[in-house]
Order: sequence, then C-alpha cells, then structure tokens
Amino acid sequence: MLGPVILAASRSDRMRRLISAAPVTKQVVDRFIPGETVDEVVPIIEDLTAKGLELTMDVVGEDITRPEQAAAARDAYLRLIDRIKDLELGERVEMSVKLSMFGQALEGGHELALANVRPVVEAAAAIGTTVTLDAEDHTTLDSMFAIHDELRRDFPQTGCVIQAYLFRTEADARRLAANGSRVRLVKGAYKEPAEVAYQQKHEIDKAYVRILKVLMEGTGYPMIGSHDPRLISVAQELARRAGRKLDEYEFQMLYGIRSDEHLRLAAEGHRMRVYTAYGTDWYGYFMRRLAEKPANLRFFVRSMITKG
Repeated sequence: MLGPVILAASRSDRMRRLISAAPVTKQVVDRFIPGETVDEVVPIIEDLTAKGLELTMDVVGEDITRPEQAAAARDAYLRLIDRIKDLELGERVEMSVKLSMFGQALEGGHELALANVRPVVEAAAAIGTTVTLDAEDHTTLDSMFAIHDELRRDFPQTGCVIQAYLFRTEADARRLAANGSRVRLVKGAYKEPAEVAYQQKHEIDKAYVRILKVLMEGTGYPMIGSHDPRLISVAQELARRAGRKLDEYEFQMLYGIRSDEHLRLAAEGHRMRVYTAYGTDWYGYFMRRLAEKPANLRFFVRSMITKG
C-alpha cells in the first residue's frame, strides 16, 4: 500500500525540500489549496457560496514548536473570521481547526490549546457560524474530545471529527450521537498501528457504514466526509431510514476533488460543504491528500512527468 509510504514522506524534511522544489508542484498544489492568504481565498469563498455550496475553512500548518506560533495560528483564524463577517457569510462558512496548531503538543499543551481555540470559537459564534475540531493521530484524541466537551458547554454547536479506521470510534460515535453533537465522519488519513486501527480498505469501509448508522440514528448532526460514491449512496439511504430531512445532515468533500459531485448534491437539495484549506505551510496537508486516494497520487506523478 502506498498510503503509509506517502504519510512517512509527509514527515521527511528531505522529501519536503525535494517536492517543494519541483517546478510543477505549485501547479498541482493549487488544485487542493487555492491560496496562501485570506485575500487570495476570498474570491473562492464568494464563488462557491454563490453556487449554493457551503464551506469549512482550514488554515494549514501543524508543526508548532513554540507558544508564539500557536498564538499566531489563533490570530490567523481570527483574521479569517473578520473577513467572513465582512462578506456577511457567517451562516455559510465555518472553520475547521487542528489543535496541534494551537499548541496541543507543547508543554501544558491541553490547556494551551483550549486557551487558544476558545477565542476562535467565540468569534465564530458572534458572526453566526461555528468551529469543528479536526481529528489527528490517535494519541491526541482524548485531549481533543475533552476540549470539545468543554467548548460545548458554552458553544453547543462546536463540532468534532471521528475516524472510521480507529477501533475506538464506534464507541466514540455512540457517545457523541447521544449528546447531540455535530460530528464529521471520515475514513482517516494518519499512519496508525494495527493495534489501534483497521489496515484494510474493506474493513475501514464496513466500519464507516456501521458508525454512520449510529450517527444517523442518534440525536446529533452527522457530517459525511467522503468522496466515495458508494458511501454517499449508503448515507442517503441511512438518512432516509432514520427519517432525517435534507437539512438534518450534510456532505463534506475536499476542495479540488469531485467538484461536479459537489454541485450535483447541492442541486438535489443536500447541504454540501467544501473543505477548503489555505496557507503557506501546505506540505503536510498536501501529502495526506495524496495518501488518501491513489487517483490524487497519479494526478501528481503524471503532472510531474508531463510538466516538470
């Protein structure tokens, strides 16, 4: 399987330098990351919302080694929220955050991440939107869920992400579905050991369906993070069986992947949210997109051969 190899490369400084220096890299990266600054992504936000889509915005960058960097990440999100306020799109655009960017891995990281993310959640709520806490590797999840629970006391709309490939996730889903949480279900994109995660695609797919059924039958708000046509069809059927209306769940897909499907689902009346990342520290995000889907890797390699 190429996925684990690519994920290992995402942590390699040597591979970072090699890929970043390739002449074609920026052209390909632009497919997944449409800008480095807020000013560059504002036209994307305006274009997608005009087409009936919703967005969740991610300021990329996870290699935080100093508290000042965590504070800078917080401030970057606050600037983004100010722009969304100016655009009057608070009801259409939310934020996704990785707590590693807010200092979770530093000394006293749990408290530091909570202190940094809370102002972002407060500012988002003030303009009528919300924040979803992205899931990272399995060692960070207890802290993430504890921060999620803490934030929901004052901001119950705060969402979180769960990953189908982890053995623990079905139990997490039952707890979250029972307490009415907003939950994005994804397959998972980190290299996890066999002791904690399914390794085979068919096992992950089966787990995804089991967990999605739990979410659909619960009292929360399921967010289906998948580009897989079969899983999208399964989600629609599970929603129908659970008696959910079209505004009681949503689909989420990455910017630059299956864009026609984004528009098709929105045209059918579904809530369709596009996960849109931007920023200068794009390497780790880009490599995980390659690892998630072989077609993405083929696209990158073909581009390097034909344009490099």
